[in-house]
Amino acid sequence: MNKIAVVPGSFDPITMGHLDIIKRASTIFDEVKVVVMNNSSKNPLFSVEERKALISEVTDDIPNVEVDSFSGLLIDYAVEVKANAIIRGLRAVSDFEYEMQITSMNRFLNENIETLFMVSNNHYSFLSSSIVKEVAKYKGNITGLVPEAVENALKLKFQ
Repeated sequence: MNKIAVVPGSFDPITMGHLDIIKRASTIFDEVKVVVMNNSSKNPLFSVEERKALISEVTDDIPNVEVDSFSGLLIDYAVEVKANAIIRGLRAVSDFEYEMQITSMNRFLNENIETLFMVSNNHYSFLSSSIVKEVAKYKGNITGLVPEAVENALKLKFQ
């Protein structure tokens, strides 16, 4: 039986912190589905298709990673792809309360799919897509915070 994990997020854009979680999950699970969730409450810089393309480019060297998108409940996507687990990254204690609420609701909706928390690498504990976009918007240095392809895409967006 294949062990399938879902790594969800808005990934607007994908950061080195996201990539770290994805790479670590790929060493534990047979398949990792990175799913760009279309969150209607957010105003994204990149379209869903642009985000998927960037994630595909930067995960191309990880053979068991597949990139997808979904509008709707994460738990419905997890059921659809026959996932065993949902992987959530935690940067700081402040993330835990929010993530716990989501996990509890997902567990209420389907108790057969586990949620696993991965603590981010200390190098990326301060990092968020919002911070990266803000720094990039004002031409600050984001080298090392996002993959090179993402850095280039951000520079194009903010020209």
